[in-house]
Amino acid sequence: MLPEHLPEPDLYRPGTGEPSLRWGVVGPGWIAGEFVKAVRAHTAQQVVAVSSRDAGRAGAFAAEHGIGLALGSTEQLVTHPDVDVVYVATPQSEHLAIGLAAIAAGKHVLVEKPITVTAAQARELADAARAAGVLVMEAMWSRYLPQTSVIRRLLADGVLGEVRTVLADHGQSIAVDPQHRLYRPEMGGGALLDLGIYPVQFSSMVFGAPDTVHAVGGMTDTGVDAYSTLTLTHANQGQSTLFSSILARTPMTAVIAGSEASIVVGSGFYTPTTFTLTGAGHFDPSLEWSDPTGLQLFDGLSWEATAFAGFVGEGRTESPVHTMDETVAILATIDEARAQLSKENARG
Repeated sequence: MLPEHLPEPDLYRPGTGEPSLRWGVVGPGWIAGEFVKAVRAHTAQQVVAVSSRDAGRAGAFAAEHGIGLALGSTEQLVTHPDVDVVYVATPQSEHLAIGLAAIAAGKHVLVEKPITVTAAQARELADAARAAGVLVMEAMWSRYLPQTSVIRRLLADGVLGEVRTVLADHGQSIAVDPQHRLYRPEMGGGALLDLGIYPVQFSSMVFGAPDTVHAVGGMTDTGVDAYSTLTLTHANQGQSTLFSSILARTPMTAVIAGSEASIVVGSGFYTPTTFTLTGAGHFDPSLEWSDPTGLQLFDGLSWEATAFAGFVGEGRTESPVHTMDETVAILATIDEARAQLSKENARG
């Protein structure tokens, strides 16, 4: 039986005891701009510095976003005494080196997804942060959105009964360009690492790490995965079917189906959106959930920044809602899928 009312979301609201940290941005690209705008508008955090190998790019970004320090190297930023947190928004092939440099300088680190390009690299980053006593966290903003806390509560309360199935997809139509980072293997390109990580982490949130991974799909001429379907098996007859693509835009929805009820998360399931909870019977009623906060699209990046600051204030070295062990396990699933796709397509 469905509850009369859906749970209230647990919100990472600004000004609830978290420290106001000084942030430095490495990699002044599109996502960094969206992040800075969200942080400025909806948190108590301060963005004080930006760096790029191209000093002109750093200067232009600083001018656009009202940032006081524009620096010409990662080293200058991670060692700057006025920076408490390094936010890494470069191509993923650079994440490990920059993250390690920031940790060595005693800084906390928020790294855009994927945190690194392999599970082994993510484990190295986690070990370094634990040894240094600083916080390292993947910027998997979906985990900190209001809808996610409600879904997790419904799962924890057993409202869905025995969870049997997760379905999720993320496909974007990315113009074929051998110079685009998503088409370049040396930059960590491909659909799985950049887009497929969202469905994989969604499955992980529900089921944990899979028992088996089976991947089918195709590669680009440049040697990265263009599209794939992953079938993951889990204990108690659980199964996830996950799709990603850089060739076509897909609905970008997600489903969690159980013996007593199911949840259907609206388009852009990894962004602020809606969901429907429906009983398992053919004519059972539904409950609709909509985000009550008014934050839309990339405003939602602010939740992870406030959560991060709160974790720093608590003295943590990892996120309690998206641990480094889980982050490593998610990348291990993607490692296995990528290896299967590469092997299968090498056979012709």
